[in-house]
Amino acid sequence: MPLALGAFIVPLIVACAMFMENVDATVIVTSLPALARDLGQDPITLKLAVTSYVIGLGVFIPVCGWVADRFGSRNVFRTAIGIFMAGSLLCAASTSLGMFVAARFVQGIGGAMMVPVGRIIIFRSLPKSDFIRAVNYLTVPALLGPVVGPPLGGFITTYLHWRLIFCINIPIGVLGIWLANRHIANMHEEHPGRLDWSGFVLSAGGASLFMLGLSLVGSGLVSNDRAVILCIIGAALLAAYWFYAQRVERPVLDLRFLRIPTFNASVAGGSLFRIGLGAVPFLLPLALQEGLGMTAFVSGSITCASAFGSIFMKTIVSRVLGRFGFRRTLIVNAMLAGMSIAIYGLFFPGVPHWVIWLIVLLGGVFPSLQFTGLNSLAYADIPTRDIGRATSVASVIQQVSLGLGVTIAGIVLQISHTLQGHSAIVWSDFWPAFLVVGLFSVASIPVTMRLPANAGDEIARGRRAKA
Repeated sequence: MPLALGAFIVPLIVACAMFMENVDATVIVTSLPALARDLGQDPITLKLAVTSYVIGLGVFIPVCGWVADRFGSRNVFRTAIGIFMAGSLLCAASTSLGMFVAARFVQGIGGAMMVPVGRIIIFRSLPKSDFIRAVNYLTVPALLGPVVGPPLGGFITTYLHWRLIFCINIPIGVLGIWLANRHIANMHEEHPGRLDWSGFVLSAGGASLFMLGLSLVGSGLVSNDRAVILCIIGAALLAAYWFYAQRVERPVLDLRFLRIPTFNASVAGGSLFRIGLGAVPFLLPLALQEGLGMTAFVSGSITCASAFGSIFMKTIVSRVLGRFGFRRTLIVNAMLAGMSIAIYGLFFPGVPHWVIWLIVLLGGVFPSLQFTGLNSLAYADIPTRDIGRATSVASVIQQVSLGLGVTIAGIVLQISHTLQGHSAIVWSDFWPAFLVVGLFSVASIPVTMRLPANAGDEIARGRRAKA
């Protein structure tokens, strides 16, 4: 396959999977209030529907690199799409909160293999000089999910039924499997070694219990004491894994990659940024519908504006990174992104819809630049043979961070609602949640400041950085 064609078609195929996942995520958050009413639940409690997916990711992402190395990236990629489609059909058939949460967990199993393995395919297929171009090809089609998902999900929820939104994934998944069969080589490592089962149990169990415990705090489904106990057990398992991983040669999640400055800034520092951004798709539709009284369709038509801002930024991100470098760009942009999130908390009844639309449009510009920069920087100094293992570490931390954003936003919203003493959720309950998650974005700046000034120059400016 010619290099130019390879740099286009392979990211495009992976983008089919990301498009399916992004459409699914955006239509779900748009339909949460209607879904909550049908299942007899409080809208805030439906954060479990979001975090249960992340728990599925947390369980299976740690082994995605090993599984891809052992069975071949194309085989795993196709299977993951199939599992994700099966989970979508189960969501459509759900009749209770428990059943819906379980179906989302199944989707998480598919997502755990689908997107990370897709990244492995891309970064193993292309030279580092094509990384930014590949990430752009990958993310621009994937950003169509947030463009199409909110208004489509809102239309279906308002005028048809929320169950139909999960059928959208089926034709997209079939297309992704067909394209993978035709254009993706089944790459794998000859000797991937044995799977670290002890590390898998510690890391997967710890992440799952910690996330589940946080999600259950204040939900009313279990007592807060039990939820806190789950958090403590999960944190203890994660701490045990940290010590364990330092003493084995090839742990399932090799945390030693975090010693690489560019990888650390992208993953550890980026996790704080992702906590802030992960909360927005959950909070904003809820604020527009429950706080400002919009229909799901109107809410979806407004929230999709951020995707247009993201797509615009993708057209100039290479020039921005080339002009200012990774370090300066990520520091300044994190501050702007945090401010844009906090501003969402100032919306109140009577603000014209077109004003809200423009603010949300601008709010999509800064996360787009940050995500492209973080994702490209992560692999700047990772040897090709270690990309699979590094991807597992990066993906787990990234996805758990996004899930934490939803959980933290839900907890702050619940506290704000309780302290203000409103009988139902109103617009003034939301500003503390937007402020808190916006501060998480700003908190990523100190980690990024530890980068050298020329970090990632081989990627950003097409030349090898000097030591």
